[in-house]
Amino acid sequence: MIRVVLPQHLQALARVGSEVVLEVPPPTSVRAVLDALEARYPVLCGTIRDHTTHKRRAFVRFYACEEDYSLEPQDTPLPDAVARGTEPFLIIGALAGG
Repeated sequence: MIRVVLPQHLQALARVGSEVVLEVPPPTSVRAVLDALEARYPVLCGTIRDHTTHKRRAFVRFYACEEDYSLEPQDTPLPDAVARGTEPFLIIGALAGG
């Protein structure tokens, strides 16, 4: 079971709390987690990544075990602590400006 922490706007859209628990088959990667999240909460399709290209949306970041996975290939394996559910996979809404 994978723990996924969502930003407030996605929590409201999916009508869930700050953390959801998903069953993700191995190998555990960003793509596998996002596929499972979108399958369970179809309302989130297109909000985290583009419908067609499946590329990460601007201003959305992914973190696991205090490391940024936002720019890594989506098939990069996530740390074992995330795969075991001891550490969450974080989806963060980034801000820009000065």
